Amino acid sequence: MNTDGTPSAATGDGGPCTDPDDRSETTMTSYETGQRVALVHTSDPHTLLRPGDTGTVRRHDQRHHIVEVTWDSGSTLSMCLDAGDRIAPATAIPRPTRWAAALQRMRAAGTEAGRTAAEWWAQDSIGARVGGDTRLAARRILAGVEDGDPAVLDALPHFSSAGESVDIAGWELFADATGDTTGWFGLRIPQRDEAMAVYRDAYDTAVTDRVAELCHLAASPTGRDVSHLHPDRVRIGGVGVFSGDWTRTSGPDGGDRIEVGFVGTLIDYWNGWAVFSCTRPVAEAIVADQQRHRDEYRHRLREQGVPADDLDRRVDAELADLSFDGDVIVADQRALSDDPDAIERITPDSDGRYVVMGRSWCWEAIDPYDCDRIVGDLPDTDQA
Repeated sequence: MNTDGTPSAATGDGGPCTDPDDRSETTMTSYETGQRVALVHTSDPHTLLRPGDTGTVRRHDQRHHIVEVTWDSGSTLSMCLDAGDRIAPATAIPRPTRWAAALQRMRAAGTEAGRTAAEWWAQDSIGARVGGDTRLAARRILAGVEDGDPAVLDALPHFSSAGESVDIAGWELFADATGDTTGWFGLRIPQRDEAMAVYRDAYDTAVTDRVAELCHLAASPTGRDVSHLHPDRVRIGGVGVFSGDWTRTSGPDGGDRIEVGFVGTLIDYWNGWAVFSCTRPVAEAIVADQQRHRDEYRHRLREQGVPADDLDRRVDAELADLSFDGDVIVADQRALSDDPDAIERITPDSDGRYVVMGRSWCWEAIDPYDCDRIVGDLPDTDQA
């Protein structure tokens, strides 16, 4: 009687199951004590063992072609190889290096599936199928991902094998990932759990990472991922996006937005504020933006009833007047500072770059994703 409650096979008493000289090809395989095996077939009609069940070899009687096995289920049914019983080395329970390779393939498969799921999800969340302001939606999702907001994270795709047994789902995933269609049934339960956990973690991580990537693209004012230009990453000599409080406005979601940011290279700090150099086109944009602010302020004063002959004085007393004189920027702050000598001439350096009001205005590096518009050439990730 076996320990699983079934009658013993003919090999239970250790007697031969066929003539020792009647050898088949099957008996040529040698099984070592301690080797892991998987059941392929048994002719025993009473055993509870099923194909795919695994066990550990206690002894291989090569003369009588009997393999004594301690099965994981508790059965001790021996395999008589010449009587039709078939086992196979549980090659899916490999040496550590082979098992690590199998897990690596499961991780790669989970990652690929997660990225695909994220891309499908994004089409209905921040893609072309969505109406309204997709940049606003992308910013909200991105902020939720970065802050770990459960309301956002729970709405993302998650790996699920609902409707399938773990073994069926695991077998399909393992077979697709490793190319081994039988190895799943040679795994111990803890190994099956580990393989599924690796796949699930890779899937969920890939979903979150890919959603963040897609949101970075959708939320960007340039249509490119500019997360590498976040102000926390800008160092002296590095490229960033710069602006000041005078460009801040309220966005459609009620949050602060920056109307325009200017690309430049951080070269110094002044009283805690950023000093940056920029190209001629960026310098021209800064001058034009200052003129826009002056024009808007003039318009407001006019609406308030300020006499026309007093408008220039009032504007000059509030906002510096910037203009180009050839290659030189002239910054007139005489009325603003009540100093008749407060005229600065900003010349380009040998590379044609300008430092526009670098130690006069309160510039700071800002998050490009807070900008409605960015002026200047943005570097790629590896060039920032």
